[in-house]
Amino acid sequence: MKNLKKTYLFSLVLAFAIFLAACASEPTGNEGDSGSDDEGTSDNGGTEGGGDLIISLASDAVSLDLHGSNDTYSSNVASNIYETLVYHDKELELKDGLAESHEQLDANTWEFKLEQGVKFHDGSEFNADVVKANLDRILDPAIASQRAFLYDMIEEVEVIDDYTVHIKTEYPFAPLPAHLAHNGGGMMSGEMIAEDYEAMENGEEPGSVINNKAIGTGFFKFDTWSPGSELKLVKNDDYWGDPAKVDSVTFRVVPEDGTRIADLSTGAAHIADPLSPSDVAQIEATDNMHYESTESVAMMYIGFNSEKEPFDDANVRKALSMAINKQSIIDGIYDGHGLEAKSPLAPKVYGYSEDIDVIEYDPEEAKSLLAEAGYDEGELSITFNTSDHRERQSIAENVQQALNEIGVNVNINMQEWGSFLDSTANGEQEMFVLSWSTVTGDGDYGLFPLFHESQKGSAGNRTFTDNADLNELLMAARQNENQEERLDQYLEVQNIIADEAIVLPLFHEDYLLGVSDSVEGLWQHPTRRLMLQDVTLN
Repeated sequence: MKNLKKTYLFSLVLAFAIFLAACASEPTGNEGDSGSDDEGTSDNGGTEGGGDLIISLASDAVSLDLHGSNDTYSSNVASNIYETLVYHDKELELKDGLAESHEQLDANTWEFKLEQGVKFHDGSEFNADVVKANLDRILDPAIASQRAFLYDMIEEVEVIDDYTVHIKTEYPFAPLPAHLAHNGGGMMSGEMIAEDYEAMENGEEPGSVINNKAIGTGFFKFDTWSPGSELKLVKNDDYWGDPAKVDSVTFRVVPEDGTRIADLSTGAAHIADPLSPSDVAQIEATDNMHYESTESVAMMYIGFNSEKEPFDDANVRKALSMAINKQSIIDGIYDGHGLEAKSPLAPKVYGYSEDIDVIEYDPEEAKSLLAEAGYDEGELSITFNTSDHRERQSIAENVQQALNEIGVNVNINMQEWGSFLDSTANGEQEMFVLSWSTVTGDGDYGLFPLFHESQKGSAGNRTFTDNADLNELLMAARQNENQEERLDQYLEVQNIIADEAIVLPLFHEDYLLGVSDSVEGLWQHPTRRLMLQDVTLN
């Protein structure tokens, strides 16, 4: 949505933006340089395409090896290079991609018929052998993929003919197609995979070849990468489907919020990702730019380490949850850019229901529950862990104040992102704030990693929950072929989570982008990926 501008503030805001740009480090590349593309940044209109789309990102990609990372920024780049057998559309409906069709043959076997005539960027052919090579690699212990958990139920990938593959699972696994739509299920060149294995035999790390080549079938091709600075893709003129409209895309690493906005003001970038909710007003007040908002499938939540006292007591967890006003966090910190969460699943996710039990805000009842648990006012002291993320620090302060009002002393422990992830994976935390995105669009991904006892630690279960009823239901639901029964099972799972106050789901955030008015055709997926195929620059 292009928002109305408060033009009377334009001069002040633009001056501030130029000042920020002057203070920031110089960009690492010439905006008119399009690498190997001789056309450069043309002035063509949106209908004709062309130009170099420049995106300021808060962080760099970790890896261009699909099996070597599990982060948003890597996925944002990689999803333009590689394609999946199936994919989720804007409404999270499954569509066929590199697969022409797919069907379940029996409880443990799925058949995928593949598109014919598709070529990788290196000219090699996409076929059933390539599908097998990719899925075998992600499950190879020598690769130690962070995304192997998505496919560890696969027992065998059988090549039937050049364009037919059967995927056999160890047990019935209803959400397999949804998992294959995940970016981790993207198809990389089979020849590149073989070359990467050869490099491993010579002592190189997994992905060493892939990170220097990144060969897929997508509408953009890998061009150059200066880690920590910028990464460039160029248009694939031989793409098997509808080609991209811009000549190239440059992803620039710009960690500072203010500098990303300044880049929009000066024309040094076309998209700023992400945009902080507190910066929306500045975007609205500035000519030639706007913000775009997308309802996400992510949940921001507060978790309790159930292996530590007093968080092993459901009444204590429930009392602390009742003292926290979710709407005050959404309105006061996120300026209303979010939807209050009833459960870990967002409304667009399969498994969500309106009939979920919800812990209501009730500070007086919270005091009563604490007293029943044996904690008089002022007797309970806890540590609240958060990362150095701007809004999450504010959430920690909001929670600190809310719990102080019911007589609980809160010490905030703010950690650098990597340290925060390590400590919460190791179970060192008491109470913490984190987010989880159900990127497959299926309730299995939004619930199983967070709450099944087998997933404790870095896999997702940072509350260290081990609930027999949950374990049984979560395993049964992922194996159930009856979709209506699965919905009932996920409803029961979510009600147990609420009744036991295992986590306090806060809200489903809106993804925000700062966008130049010259950009058309852009949209952001509910999983946060930037959809760039139809983008034009006017």
